[in-house]
Amino acid sequence: MTLPLPSLSLARPPAPGRLIRILDPRVPLAVKRRLVEPVFNRTFAEPLAEGEFDALEDRRISLAIEDLGVVLTLGLEHRRLVLCREPGEATIRGGWREFLCLATRREDPDSLFFQRRLLIEGDTELGLMVKNLLDGREEGLAQGRLGAWLVRLERLAARGR
Repeated sequence: MTLPLPSLSLARPPAPGRLIRILDPRVPLAVKRRLVEPVFNRTFAEPLAEGEFDALEDRRISLAIEDLGVVLTLGLEHRRLVLCREPGEATIRGGWREFLCLATRREDPDSLFFQRRLLIEGDTELGLMVKNLLDGREEGLAQGRLGAWLVRLERLAARGR
């Protein structure tokens, strides 16, 4: 007796944004910390060492990437950026493409905020301080591993359209 083989679906895999939206809530904070914190701390090693992020000590800021359903809340402990479970006192909110433009400096960061493509909510002073730190990186944030990761994400998203 021969059993029928299950039919193989040739459907496209889910778009990266949809996949992230599904997976992100299921990923434990400890795993996110192991993935995200080293990238942020390498990317901002110089300003962290120079104390430029010291205003974040005992404070929290959230980065809300709305179209992916991802919220990363960052704080500062011992001059290292850490992911926090608690909500931020300020939130920078926008779509992943706007955050990509901010990271790669493809568009003027001030324009992204003036055009309301990126928004600051909550403690505006804290939000502006972090926005200015991000904006102050002349070469953009998309350098090294973070840059390679962002470029791959952009390519995947373009294929999923």
